[in-house]
Amino acid sequence: MTIKVMIVDDSSVVRQVMQDVLARHRDIEVIATAPDPIFAMTKMKANWPDVLLLDIEMPRMDGITFLKQIMAERPTPVVICSTLTERGADITMEAFAAGAVGVITKPSLGLKDFLQDSSADLVSAIRAAGIAKVGRLRTLPRPQPSGQTQERMHAPKLTADAVLEAPVGKSTHLPTTEKIIALGTSTGGTQALEVVLTALPRTSAGIVIVQHMPEKFTKSFADRLNTLCEVEVREAQHNDRILPGRALIAPGGKHMVVKRRGAQYYVEVVDGPLVSRHRPSVDVLFRSVAKAAGRNAVGIIMTGMGDDGARGLKELHDTGATTYAQDEASCVVFGMPKEAIDLGGVNEVVPLDRIPAVIERHGR
Repeated sequence: MTIKVMIVDDSSVVRQVMQDVLARHRDIEVIATAPDPIFAMTKMKANWPDVLLLDIEMPRMDGITFLKQIMAERPTPVVICSTLTERGADITMEAFAAGAVGVITKPSLGLKDFLQDSSADLVSAIRAAGIAKVGRLRTLPRPQPSGQTQERMHAPKLTADAVLEAPVGKSTHLPTTEKIIALGTSTGGTQALEVVLTALPRTSAGIVIVQHMPEKFTKSFADRLNTLCEVEVREAQHNDRILPGRALIAPGGKHMVVKRRGAQYYVEVVDGPLVSRHRPSVDVLFRSVAKAAGRNAVGIIMTGMGDDGARGLKELHDTGATTYAQDEASCVVFGMPKEAIDLGGVNEVVPLDRIPAVIERHGR
């Protein structure tokens, strides 16, 4: 199946370079480009795209306004093209809240070379968006990056062995009164995590999260969720304690590893190669939780494209942790949960709206 793409960006250089990059891939066809949303809407009426690649700051109408209009009239997968700045990250969080399913980043300088170098990220984002079921985003209840692009293009697909050793056998940890909840997600995850975290009480068990997202964006994402949730949500820092009522989100561009010191759990934020072509990687997080907590942990894999987290969840399962996968009906992309189910690492498959209750039950 060919994915029909429209590029909406006020920079003619961006439009041309993206068009050239995408033209190299047989499964992607750029059907039109436009310098702003007004021109785009006229062209879309004649030939509606499968995926919209959308800049945020444009003349006549900004990308957020246009995105909201599209999602209200005819929900369509949208990938945001955002600048690598704090303001760009904040606006991108607004775009995710409005229904965008992905983000690619661009610098303010060296744009042409950067876009060519980051072609793997661009193509991956388009393909993920092409299978995303964005209509599901409208039913949800409500109250990816520059440092990795060259690596992702040329590096082999590494496992979590590149960062830490695998656990061996069943967990030997004694049961504790405190559980660790480990969540892993990707495409569609920003909206899904909002559904889950906003439903939790401040007495919830401590939570560690990997959401595939570029550097600088995870802090804005965590800060936004923190304003909406009873639990404290923050971007993880090295040696942060995992505590009841706190959710730690792995920073973009770093791996997050859970460790245990006595009866206390904490995280280390570490460098390392891409694992399952991601950093942070869900596989790395889940493996570290399996080693540090074992049966004192709960692992949950949620919506996302690819297989990152599937092996790690199986390792959690095999050490005695309780494991869950989000069901296909509520996923925007069923890739990651399906891979985990197929590996035999899932105790139970649950819909998104039941995940908060699962977390509360294990946290008591």
